[in-house]
Amino acid sequence: MSQQHSGTGLQRASSDSLPGSLGLESDKPDFKQLDLGASAKPRHSSATGTSSSSSSSDSLAGRQGKPGRRSDGHSGEILASSATSGSHLDCAGSVGGGVKSRPGHRRSMSAGVPLYFSGRGFGNIGGAAGSGSGGGGGPGPTLSAANSNAAPKPAVLGSGTANYGHGSIMRGAARMSSPATCADGNVSGGEMRIVAESVWKKAAASCDPEEVKKGGNEMYRRGNFVDALALYDRAIAISPGVAAYRSNRAAALMALGRLGEAVKECLEAVRLDSGYWRAHQRLASLYLRLGLVENARYHIGFPGQLPDPNELQKLYSIEKHLSRCEDARKTGDWKNALKESDAAIAAGAEYSLQLNVCKAEALLKLQQLENAQSIISDVQKYEVHSPLGPHIKFYGILAEAYVLYVKAQIEMAFGRFDAALSLAEKASRIDYSNAELETFVNKLMLVASARSRGNDLFNSGKFAEACTAYGEGLKHDQSNSVLYCNRAICWSKLGLWEQSVEDCNQALKIQPTYTKALLRRAASYIKLERWTEAVKDYETLRKEHPDDNEVAEALFNAQAAVKKHQRDLATVSNVKFGEVHKVANLQQLKAATSSPSLSVVLFTETSSQQCEQISTFVNTLCVRYPFVHFLKVNVDETPAVSRSEGIRTVPTFFIYKNGSKLKELISPGYQELESAVVRHTS
Repeated sequence: MSQQHSGTGLQRASSDSLPGSLGLESDKPDFKQLDLGASAKPRHSSATGTSSSSSSSDSLAGRQGKPGRRSDGHSGEILASSATSGSHLDCAGSVGGGVKSRPGHRRSMSAGVPLYFSGRGFGNIGGAAGSGSGGGGGPGPTLSAANSNAAPKPAVLGSGTANYGHGSIMRGAARMSSPATCADGNVSGGEMRIVAESVWKKAAASCDPEEVKKGGNEMYRRGNFVDALALYDRAIAISPGVAAYRSNRAAALMALGRLGEAVKECLEAVRLDSGYWRAHQRLASLYLRLGLVENARYHIGFPGQLPDPNELQKLYSIEKHLSRCEDARKTGDWKNALKESDAAIAAGAEYSLQLNVCKAEALLKLQQLENAQSIISDVQKYEVHSPLGPHIKFYGILAEAYVLYVKAQIEMAFGRFDAALSLAEKASRIDYSNAELETFVNKLMLVASARSRGNDLFNSGKFAEACTAYGEGLKHDQSNSVLYCNRAICWSKLGLWEQSVEDCNQALKIQPTYTKALLRRAASYIKLERWTEAVKDYETLRKEHPDDNEVAEALFNAQAAVKKHQRDLATVSNVKFGEVHKVANLQQLKAATSSPSLSVVLFTETSSQQCEQISTFVNTLCVRYPFVHFLKVNVDETPAVSRSEGIRTVPTFFIYKNGSKLKELISPGYQELESAVVRHTS
């Protein structure tokens, strides 16, 4: 199979394909379903009161667009308590005992009766600009998702009887008026769609922010978070100074998996009302999901409020694993770094940029290159949720620089040296005083220089010097699969097939699907007449590149060689002990000497009297030592065999066992020969 080498690079990463070959791919996981947040503990004012579940909206001091604040501090905010009055909405989402969701329908967070009409962009309704930003939140620390270890209860519409504000969305059981029921007491799907559409249209047309918010709460309760978000946007556009609207908008964003935007909304809610506990609670939950435990600690322990014990437990667990992960990274214990990063993610920090990038780095160091590439290719998913400040550090490196640093390491491992150097230099400019980054940039430049020098030497036909150059690069980076593969090709050019196989093995240990390393190893196996191993490699390549004709032809030839080798082995297996067997070709010799029994091979020629005399003595040894294989190779009749074995003088004896040469005897005396046989049979 032909190999082409350019002056710019002898080997590229495995994405460089054969005709029809495959590049690297990574499966990107979908966003997991997000939960709502920690259970809220509402603040009660000294005043208490009740109202019916049919009340139109929460009372608000700033009603009709005037910013204000209820004495209870919630004003229709999405809460996490239970309320009772009116008809019951159960956890399955049925009103009055059982409307079931349509088969195959997936409802986010089990939030009430499923809504089947599609979500809409809000646009301009009633003159309000619903851009989706809701006025935008100011910059601030990052936050995290939600919440407790217990399974979340469904978010339902509360009655407002516990001083939470009428029309609030809360977790747990709730009662509401049932607008349309069938004869058996269940609400029909068509009627529910009509009701939901009616609620949305009424809220969208209203200029009362509380009515709009109430409609958003109803959409949220039904699990239609897109429409809920649009209505919260409208409420904010009408009355931008109400913290509850911002916090409700954050809840909808969390349900849609838009954690970074939810953080900004909670921060804006806190800016509008610094004592607004529900926004602090959501921020704490979001920060935990992002792995920012110090930010979460501030909001969990906000003065005047009892911290949620579940959130506290989650914080302690994530903090513990983060600390252990950092310690393991410092000492280069990458197995434990991977273990602790996984544990912290499992504890609730699943959107932590720091942990996921560290996990990729640990996999790289453990020579699981393709897994590392898969994770780092998904890093943008975590970056968009992480509103990191300019001074946040991961493991002593500025966060942005650390991400670039790990990306550069992975690019380097794949042999994409130009891209790696660009990323490393950018990281060094961001965190210019970091010693670890400076060391890495210097190492990368040395490795890239060695690779370039090796390529130039190879293209000049100086294969031994090229081997040395690639070896210099490997001294600085022992996990670079490209350098191993390049050196393997040099070894093969020098006829050193065993060394070529060994370097290919190293490259494939780091990058198991490295096409060029597989091709080079298979070719080296052919030269070593290790047909079975060659067939395995070609079969792997055939699966990966089914349309490649060169691979198909090489596989066919290797399979034919295996069959011939098996026939030769069968011929030798018929050799009887107590007689000398004549070897006709190299395959027969290899097959015979691979036996676990001792094999003694005589290399002789027809015209030599000395050879004729020693041959007679070998016949005597056959009788004396019946459990030893005695074989004869006539160098005149089989010159290819004698050349392959390096025979220069006859008679010469080789003694083998299990395919390994134990002894070489040139023109031995009778006693010397027999003593050698006895010594190796004992």
